[in-house]
Amino acid sequence: MTSGAVYEDRLRQLMVRYQAADPAAVEELVRLLSPALLHFLSSPRPGGDAEDVLQECWLRIHKARHTYRSSEPLLPWIFAIARHTRLDGYRRRRRLESRETLMASVPERPHQVEHSEPRDVFNLLDRLPESQREVILMLKVSGMSLEEVARATSSTVGGIKQKAHRAYAKLRMLLQKDEDHARTTHRLQAG
Repeated sequence: MTSGAVYEDRLRQLMVRYQAADPAAVEELVRLLSPALLHFLSSPRPGGDAEDVLQECWLRIHKARHTYRSSEPLLPWIFAIARHTRLDGYRRRRRLESRETLMASVPERPHQVEHSEPRDVFNLLDRLPESQREVILMLKVSGMSLEEVARATSSTVGGIKQKAHRAYAKLRMLLQKDEDHARTTHRLQAG
């Protein structure tokens, strides 16, 4: 049995215990899954409300826990809920933004260095289109299979493969661009 299968079995057991109202199982599930869910739910734009969306996601998981079937993999079920929670959060944020009053001038923001750590994987992932980022997070960060990601996103395995392929190509391009920029900066500083 692979380590991914062992992990999935462990998660399944915890979920079954959670359905039976075992508080230790809830704590363990939250501890194991929250880091990946938080990153999955976070917006690449500054000022995102990822923690609030994560909390909403766990509330939805709690309310829907009775619908989980222990014969099915848990991660696609969890990430399907997370995906819908993130979409609802995005829609809610867009509604609020549409009601905001525009100012005559934009207040100055403190200077922020964008992508100061070019090799930081999560910074690179944040630069991907949302659908590609979502697939890579599920496949590589959460360790889900192509079939599980397809099920969680209501897509086909072929569609997931295509998004992953495009994401990998974009990541290679971004890495090359960052390396070229770093070399140029180094040459300018040295010369």
